[in-house]
Parts: sequence; C-alpha cells; structure tokens
Amino acid sequence: MPSHIVSPAAPTDDAEWWRGAVIYQIYPRSFQDTNGDGLGDLAGVTTRLGYIASLGVDAIWICPFYPSPMKDFGYDVANHCDVDPRFGTLADFDVLVQVAHRLGLRVLIDLVLSHTSDQHPWFEQSRASRTGPMADWYVWADPIGSIDEQPQPPNNWVSLFGGSAWQWDVQRQQFYLHNFLGSQPDLNYHHPAVQQAAAQVVRFWLDRGVDGFRIDTANYYFHDAQLRSNPPATHVELRADGLPEGTAYAMQRHLHDKSQPENLAFMEKLRAVVDRYPGRCLLAEIGDDDALACMAEYTRPGRLHMAYSFHLLGPRFSAGMLAGILNDVEGRMGDGWPCWSIGNHDVPRVASRWGLQAHGGAPLRVLMAMLLCLRGTACIYQGEELGLSEVDVAYDNLQDPFGLTHWPEHKGRDGCRTPMPWDARQRLGGFTQGERTWLPTPPEHLERCATRQEVDPGSLLHAYRRFLSWRGRQPALVRGNLQLLTQQGNVIGWMRSHGEQRIVAAFNLGPEAAHVPWHRIGVRVHPLVGHGFETTTDDEGIRLPPWGAYFGAAGL
Repeated sequence: MPSHIVSPAAPTDDAEWWRGAVIYQIYPRSFQDTNGDGLGDLAGVTTRLGYIASLGVDAIWICPFYPSPMKDFGYDVANHCDVDPRFGTLADFDVLVQVAHRLGLRVLIDLVLSHTSDQHPWFEQSRASRTGPMADWYVWADPIGSIDEQPQPPNNWVSLFGGSAWQWDVQRQQFYLHNFLGSQPDLNYHHPAVQQAAAQVVRFWLDRGVDGFRIDTANYYFHDAQLRSNPPATHVELRADGLPEGTAYAMQRHLHDKSQPENLAFMEKLRAVVDRYPGRCLLAEIGDDDALACMAEYTRPGRLHMAYSFHLLGPRFSAGMLAGILNDVEGRMGDGWPCWSIGNHDVPRVASRWGLQAHGGAPLRVLMAMLLCLRGTACIYQGEELGLSEVDVAYDNLQDPFGLTHWPEHKGRDGCRTPMPWDARQRLGGFTQGERTWLPTPPEHLERCATRQEVDPGSLLHAYRRFLSWRGRQPALVRGNLQLLTQQGNVIGWMRSHGEQRIVAAFNLGPEAAHVPWHRIGVRVHPLVGHGFETTTDDEGIRLPPWGAYFGAAGL
C-alpha cells in the first residue's frame, strides 16, 4: 500500500457534527476537469471547494475515484488504496482534504467493499486456484447440474444489472456471485481475512484525514451461506430499494442474497475501527425490500451513525406519502439517525422525476426547505442548488451499463451525471478546456449555470445559501426531534424541538394556494424571518402561496 500521511485536524472538535449536517455530494467525473480530457478530477474538485463552502454546507461526499476499469464508473474497484490516474494522484487527494478542512468542510468518501472489479489483485489470485491463500475470498459455488452441457447456477439469484447473479468462470470451473455487473464479483465476508482486509482499507483512508465514509450497498456484504433461492416478490406500491419496477431483480424478495444477520455484526466491527478516530462517521446506503426496518437495525447504538434509503428518491411524491414515511421513520427508527436526499447519482434529477419543471423554480425552493427541515442529516446532489433537470441522453451517447441493458424502458443514470454547468460564457460550460466531455452538456443547463445565478439575487442558488445560513442558526432544525402536526391535501406541517426552541414548519407542495387553520397546528406560533419565504397569517391560520413554506416559533 502507498505510505500514509496524517492530515490536519478536521474543522471542529464536535464528535457528533454529523447530526443534522448538510452534505454536498460530488460525482467527480462530472464536477470539474482541469487537464482537458473531458473527465472531472480531484484537482477540479479542489478548485471548486470555495463555491461549495459558500453554500453553507458542512461536508462533501466524493463518489469513487479509485483505480478501476470503469465498467461501472468507479464502483468496480481494482485497488482500494490509491487514486485512478484519470482523477489524479494520492497527493491530489491529500491537497483536497487539506483545503477542505481549511474551508471548514469535512470530507466523506465512498467505501465500496461489498464487491470489487474482476481486475482486482484479490480476485485474480482467488480465481487462479481453489486451494490458494485467497481461494475463498470471493463467493464461489459449484453448478447444480447442466442443461445442454451448460452448467447451471446454484440458485435463482439475479443481478441488479440483469440476468443471473452467477457468472461461470472457466478457469476455476465454478460460478462466482455478482450482485451487480458480471465484472464485479462479490467478496466473501464469511471469511475472516476478508473482514480484516476491509478494516485495513478503512484505516488507510482515516489515516489520510477523511472524516467518514458513505458505505455503498451497506446491506449487501453477506449472503446466505446455504445459497437458498429467493421467493417471488409481492407487489409493493412504493419501492424503497431504488429499483425500477418491472426488472427481474424487482420481481424477487431478496431474503437470502443480502441483509443477512451476519452483516450487522460486521458493521459493528467497522464502527469499532472508526471509533478509534474521534469525530469520524459512517453513512450507510440501504437498498432493501423493507428499507426502514433495515435502517433501524443498522443505526442502533454501536452500529452505523446514520443511514439513507430510496424513500424520497422514487418516481412518485406527495404530501400524504411523505406523512406516511415520517410516521414510519419516527415510529420504527427510534433514536436511530436518518439521512435524507431527493436526488443523487443513481436516480433522475428531482426537477424532472417529479414533473416540476412546468412550475418554475418555486417547487424546487420549497422542496429544498422541506428536505433541510426533516429530522436527520441531508444530502444535496451537485447541481441541485442550480435546479438542473434530467438530461435525455441519446442512446448513442449512453455510458451507464444499467441503461445499456434496460434501454428503452429504463434509460439508466447518465441523465443525472452530466457535467456541471459553471459558466455559459465558456465552451462546454466551463467544465473543461478540452474538446469534448464524457457526457453532453445540454443548452438548458447552461441557462442555469452557476455564474448566471450568482448575479441574480432571486436565483435558486442564492435561495439555498440564504436558507442554509438561516437553518444553521436554528438548533431545533439541526438536531431537534420531529412531531408531525398536520397533513391535508398538498399541505404538510411538523414541529422540530430542541431544548427551549420549538419551530413549526408548514409546506404547501402543490400549485394552489392553501390555508392551515390554527387548530391543526395546536400551538401558538409567532412567524420567523430570514429564511426567504413569504407567507401571511391571520386570525384563522396560516396562508401559504403555491409551493410556499411557513416557519414560526412555537410558544412554551
């Protein structure tokens, strides 16, 4: 492994800084290119850290930048302790961490350890011999028979990217498990040496100064050792695992290929490693048939600090749906800490996903405020603060293996991964000085570029800054508990409480003006200012404009 360095201390000594923090997610391939090859890089991220800090967020989460054949754009890792030359060097990463810490930003990175690339040295050694020292580091299985001289996999497990989750390996004359691409074999965490190797990777990056990890596919690490087949799925109105309906993967109940009890014990081991480094945290991505139950289990004391699922990342949304989610979260997670987002690198951009573009910028402002007022930590995906829409990437330009497999029913994730539009006055939006970008930059994104919104006081970008600044001064909105007060039609309201501060927040998530009677709030409320939303009250209650929000201080 490359030599370790010790980075300067993180911005503050608050060990629980992550509670109520706002995290800005960076997809580095599409953030900023500094060498003209059309791909973003770590040096590019560093050049834009001042912009990110100006938003008022607390931390950044950087998607994978490890050496990789890029068949799944970095989520197929070939070396967990280095930087892919496309993104720069370890020295570039060290500079990024140092600059981020100087600006008051903490740094989280993706931890991708449930699987590797088939070009990882671990896998190359594992497939080379059934008796070698790494023979059992991956999930290998004999065929259960053959049909027309073709070996048959040991069970019915399917890959999220389509087809069987078992890949026949001619060299070993066995199948290996892959929950994702065939080039992404799953590690065998039933083997103690694999657990030890994963802990060593975690320590490597902690020693370099990272403040935590977003654990990719956190509930996928262990499989059923008996390799029992999955039963068929029952219909679920709202999937919470991030899967489009209709795929083969979505047609099974995943009882045996993920979310195994042994997984929790391993997460406790990771937590013990991280706890030796004060102020560091673990954020889990949970994709499961019953994601809330899984989140509750994974965030119990001694396990992971926080977790997120796909409840607000699906194709449908309403105030009533949100009320149901909040009731479930508050009832089932207890003291567990959720993390929320309405967009990320795996789903279409929220402006398009929920059909909000026809209503202008008001829906995106109220959704921003709603997200930042939920109990938990919040993630903002790059470009969300600009109101970027989903890009309809032509088939000839598709890069995402999921889209290439499922097109045209599902176009994949390229549409939310296009380059950041920084400056419409520059070629290719200021993302690169090269001749082309890895994905196209559409004209409509240039119209919403950062430089244009900088000079417009009424822009969404400034609304984010204003609201984040105001929120950061309200302890109840950062760390308080949540009590749902009302939900009727497009209106939802709750109260956040911390110490002596109680704040009532009400949101109109629809295109028609709404009225909230005082008796539905149940407490005396005095309006707050400085958040950027205009509302009026009268003797009867709160009057909310279309896509409006209200914030008031509740009396004791």
